[in-house]
Amino acid sequence: MTVLDAPRDAPLGAPPPPLRRRSGPRLRPRPDQVALAALLAGTGVLYSVGLSRSGWGNAFYAGAAQAGASDWSAWFFGASDAPGSVTVDKPPAALWVMGLSARLFGLSPWSVLLPQAVMGVLAVALLAATVRRVVGPWPGLLAGLLLALTPVATLMFRYDNPDALLVLLCVAAAWAVGRALEDGRTRWLVLAGALIGLAFLTKSLQAFLVLPGLAGAYLLAGPPRWRTRLAQLAAAGAALLVSAGWWVAVVRLVPRADRPWVGGTTDDDPLSLAFGYNGLGRLSGDESAGGGGMHQSSSSVWRLVGSGGDEAGWLLPAAVLALVAVLLLTARATRTDRVRAAAVLWGGWFVVTAVVLSTMKGIEHSYYAVQLAPAAAALVALGGTVLRRSHRPGLLAAGLLVAVATAVTNAWAHWHHPLPSAVLTGVLVALAAAALVALRRGRGRAFAVPAVLALCLGPLLWSVGTADGVHQSSNVYADPPPVTAAGWHGGRPDGAGIDGTAEALVRAGGAGYTWAAATTGHHGAAVQLATGQPVMDIGGFSGQDPTLTLRQFQDDVAAHRIHYYLVGSGGGPDAVRIKDWVEHHATQVEDGDTELYDLSGLADQG
Repeated sequence: MTVLDAPRDAPLGAPPPPLRRRSGPRLRPRPDQVALAALLAGTGVLYSVGLSRSGWGNAFYAGAAQAGASDWSAWFFGASDAPGSVTVDKPPAALWVMGLSARLFGLSPWSVLLPQAVMGVLAVALLAATVRRVVGPWPGLLAGLLLALTPVATLMFRYDNPDALLVLLCVAAAWAVGRALEDGRTRWLVLAGALIGLAFLTKSLQAFLVLPGLAGAYLLAGPPRWRTRLAQLAAAGAALLVSAGWWVAVVRLVPRADRPWVGGTTDDDPLSLAFGYNGLGRLSGDESAGGGGMHQSSSSVWRLVGSGGDEAGWLLPAAVLALVAVLLLTARATRTDRVRAAAVLWGGWFVVTAVVLSTMKGIEHSYYAVQLAPAAAALVALGGTVLRRSHRPGLLAAGLLVAVATAVTNAWAHWHHPLPSAVLTGVLVALAAAALVALRRGRGRAFAVPAVLALCLGPLLWSVGTADGVHQSSNVYADPPPVTAAGWHGGRPDGAGIDGTAEALVRAGGAGYTWAAATTGHHGAAVQLATGQPVMDIGGFSGQDPTLTLRQFQDDVAAHRIHYYLVGSGGGPDAVRIKDWVEHHATQVEDGDTELYDLSGLADQG
């Protein structure tokens, strides 16, 4: 945990020293500015090269972006199809970005996936700037580097899930709170509240996991008196409610006949989506279908450092030790000490998120841990800086413990890949130990690069392997090294999951119909992307939502709104009744292997 930072005798809680400006007509950029530019450029390459190899990524959200690019109502509500039968299972903020990108650049995997890569670069830049304002440019760069190379971050910033925007907005909110901790101005807290509200419109209650850290840091260390701090936080809360609630209010006010069904709910209420399917239901286990990624055990910390270790567990032990070290070393600092405030901010973010991800009983995926990545990176950078600047005895042992924890984490992540594990772990331990010994002898700068390499080598290899991989469907994972040269070329488009005959019929069957086809669940998104025609997802993502009754489906068929029906699997009672009715009354297309029914013969028949 060694970094290039401020002079060793600088007070722990002091802001970084002012940067000297050189006079004269020719001003050269400072080394840290060059390093930051290189970091952001490298991050952009890591997150953007070869994006098209994953095709549409998560076709369910890509299909919604397609719908939003062709219809403004579908864009606003986050509908899965342009006519607006049902929304996706998340609020629409991330889809707004992807839909606008598809409108500007045309619909393609590149236009859908690139916004997430841009969000990743911005998140790295904001995290570096936030840490920089507390402890200096080089620790800020280390924090940004650690975030950029966290494998689960590489995964999600190359993928069209809402998590990329969620992370960016939460880091931006932390930056705003950091500014408020400097000058005590209310406007920064109001901005932070508005950003968290927008994060709520991205992924519901998951956005609120960072709130205890953000609010706790300002309540503890904000410059004004405590009554003023409370009033300022109340103003931030009001901004959060407005930012998070305006879309919910609009949806609830618009009559059902004039908007899509709210996917993921049984009562068509966006509050049920936020607090049920995407909220408390995942904590309690009431929403448990379709989960999957960190099941090392049913409910324990082993989810994060066990089966999820290769994606997000790299820095967790080091981050915990860094948090403890900073809190201990700043225990006697003044109330407004900014280093301790930063530890409370990132530590609160880190602890609350880790506890929730480790104990939730409902639907969960390993990539949820991407929300831990900014806090872990910031804590390691803060802890390294504080240990570097302190003269207190016994810190060599603490630093060595951090180095060993980092090596153990990397070894754990490589457990299933023994060929690189022994070599990598040996290098990590050797480099970290050498850097720590050099620090003790006062030559820390000479060993800064090896120490950073000790922290970053494992995640770098895994992140490059992830960027080299193909990631599709709703449950994706970071990929291990090594990288194959062939993997950086070409691509693999998503298939529609239907044969060529059925695809051609649906593509040509949209003329004169509202929906070219209907099917059960999220399978319709892939068909919609392949054919370019609107496809109705009966029952929403899982097919379980009561989006459409049999009577309503019959009315749509009679009114010449649905041309074909694709037989899917599963679904709720309404979806099953619709399937049974179609199989008994509609004409099955004989050509091809796909179960496809032509509903045109049932038009005007009820």
